[in-house]
Amino acid sequence: MDTQESSHQTPEQPGVPSVVHIARAVEPAKVVVTPEVQRKHDSSKLLHPTLNLSEGEYVIRAVRRHPIGLIAPLVIGTFLIALTLTLVFSYGDFVERFMITGELANGSLVSALAFIFIIAVALGMAVSSYVYLSNKFFLTNESVIQEIQQSLFSRREQTVSLANIEDASFTKRGILQYIFDYGDVRLSTEGDETTYRFSYVASPKEHVDKLNNVIEAFKNGRPVDDD
Repeated sequence: MDTQESSHQTPEQPGVPSVVHIARAVEPAKVVVTPEVQRKHDSSKLLHPTLNLSEGEYVIRAVRRHPIGLIAPLVIGTFLIALTLTLVFSYGDFVERFMITGELANGSLVSALAFIFIIAVALGMAVSSYVYLSNKFFLTNESVIQEIQQSLFSRREQTVSLANIEDASFTKRGILQYIFDYGDVRLSTEGDETTYRFSYVASPKEHVDKLNNVIEAFKNGRPVDDD
């Protein structure tokens, strides 16, 4: 329903305030959602149930982190586990060579402690991998949504409307980022000049090109291409 405003002002009289009558629509105009858009919306809700998508909003692209960021914690964890297992299997020779006595000579105790340590390291590797891979952002036909996983039990979501994005760019630094094709994506918003950064993004140029095309189509009222 179109919003209409009408006013009627009574002739001014000394000591009598003027009265203005305003008529407005009871409900805002409802967004028209085509069957095709509704299908995409339902599919996005099914694939990404944790996202808070508005009516008629659907995911165009899900951008995840490059797996190279997992190398350091996995290598360190694997090294610690291998070192611990080596110590356990050669502990008998170690005790004899250095003539260790007392509780330290108890191989069963050392094996139990080593087992606990290995479990702790493995859990640490699993948690760090989960936290790293859970950080991602989604490009929709209306906004950019970032899922931020700071720890195992700390997660938040932030949304930036396409209408507020002033600039989208990417950066690559160092030979590794060029070889493995990953880098940072930066979004700058209008007004408050807030900057959003997404690190370890795989193929950042491809995603930024797509993002800029979607933003341009959205701001000019053209259909958003989701190919």
